[in-house]
Amino acid sequence: MTTYEPLPLARQVEIGCRRICIDALPPGVHLNAAAGIVAVDGLAGDVLYRAPDKLYEVRATVTPLGDILVMFPEGEHYAHTPGRKENDMVALRSADGGRTWSAPYHPFAIPYSQHGFIPLIPSGSRTICSFGTQPVLDRPEMYQTEPENGPIGWLWSEDDGRTFQGPRLIRPQNDPDFTAMSVTRMCETAQGTWLLGAHTSQKEYTPTRTRQYVLRSQDQGETWTLLPGPRHTGWCVTPYYRMDEGRAVALGDGQVLLMTRTPQGHLWALWSQDDGRTWTDPAPTPLVHPDAPPMVFLLSDGRTLVCFHHNRHHDWDYTGLSGEKEDIMRDRSEIWVAFSSDGGHTWSAPRFFFANAAAPTLATPFRNHQCSYLDLVLHAGLVHLFVPHRWQQVLHLWMPETALLDLYDRED
Repeated sequence: MTTYEPLPLARQVEIGCRRICIDALPPGVHLNAAAGIVAVDGLAGDVLYRAPDKLYEVRATVTPLGDILVMFPEGEHYAHTPGRKENDMVALRSADGGRTWSAPYHPFAIPYSQHGFIPLIPSGSRTICSFGTQPVLDRPEMYQTEPENGPIGWLWSEDDGRTFQGPRLIRPQNDPDFTAMSVTRMCETAQGTWLLGAHTSQKEYTPTRTRQYVLRSQDQGETWTLLPGPRHTGWCVTPYYRMDEGRAVALGDGQVLLMTRTPQGHLWALWSQDDGRTWTDPAPTPLVHPDAPPMVFLLSDGRTLVCFHHNRHHDWDYTGLSGEKEDIMRDRSEIWVAFSSDGGHTWSAPRFFFANAAAPTLATPFRNHQCSYLDLVLHAGLVHLFVPHRWQQVLHLWMPETALLDLYDRED
């Protein structure tokens, strides 16, 4: 496994929006110089992979044979130059619970770029599905004028994630030409229903408008329905006319949480009580968050939700997300954690978890402060986190699940 030189460190870090000298950290927080972060005691980690230039969303899963499989696109963003392949999906795997890792390999033999890896292993199956935006180059009729909107679909692997075939594209029965983007985790309910978030972008407006949808299948992907209805009925938050990157979490007994990204200053949520057929109106959660994705996961008890959020928001005069705005991008530098035991209706007080400590050596604030889009898998009593740090390197962080739960500030 490759050992990487640590990145240059900043002289100060931000915790709770306060700048603190890196050699005078508060009790309970330590510097992990190898990873380029400061973290709560008990959270360990290092650099799993560093790209020559850029990498994007990192996702992981535990394979049917028990390996931890991590995948991410390396190169330019899939919509950087529409009509050109400018990235490759990279995979690494560990057969020993994350202690050692394979060499990187390319599991997809496809002639177009990828947005990311949304893993789904259907119940009772050994198939690993990789859902997400599929900007297939030989289907120009599937594209609108918006370069990020493309077909949504999936590839699949029958050899435990070593190679994938496909794609199979989703054409909802109530909107067959639906194009959008999708890179946030999906779920399968106990009834076998697949629920996948997707959002459309309308860049003919300034600032860009987005609408959130859910793709729902009751028959293992044979047919799909677009909810809450065909375009342009998707959910959004006014006056911003934005809502995107919805993350569906199956809670059991037909209940599903959909947590969404907004520029309003909080994560928002919707709930379904009927296996994802109908949904409540979107409502704000108390979790402070900028225009960045929800990072919410169900822990091993099947009841406790953990949400990693940035706990800061400075874009009060929202005029559109810009990677050049220092304060707005700095909001992605801190990760805090909160917990819920009632399906996301109430949340515990946020606790600091980790923050960027690398010096701003890159050309843009969009990369210098990036700690967002983290992913989580549970394996052998450990919580494994994977972070596309600075869109430059994959951090592998870990701690016992019991230690994570020790941060749960229960009022009862």
